[in-house]
Amino acid sequence: MKIGKILNRRERIEDTLAQHLDLLHLDVQDESHGHNVPEGAESHFKVVAVSEEFVGKRRIQRHRVINELMAEEFEQGMHALAIHVYTEDEWRQRFNQAPMSPPCAGGEKSGGSASI
Repeated sequence: MKIGKILNRRERIEDTLAQHLDLLHLDVQDESHGHNVPEGAESHFKVVAVSEEFVGKRRIQRHRVINELMAEEFEQGMHALAIHVYTEDEWRQRFNQAPMSPPCAGGEKSGGSASI
């Protein structure tokens, strides 16, 4: 946990999950901007987590683990949480590698074609 700083909801979610699960990968995204909520609402989130702690658990069991850890956030106004949880093997079979980052919305840095 970050000491001496007020954490936003995304940071609190990250800290809580990291404290309670042995994570190989964690991605928490605030998706509130895509919903009809005031700016800065921090109401809708997506969690992608990879942990061997999910081995042998069905999807509903995995979601319950995450939802139980997020109970306080729901009590404090979080409205929705999309949960995507995988074992290391499932993650590798599904994605094989980290997905590519999208191209820059501002366009290319130079007008010429890039060469490798």
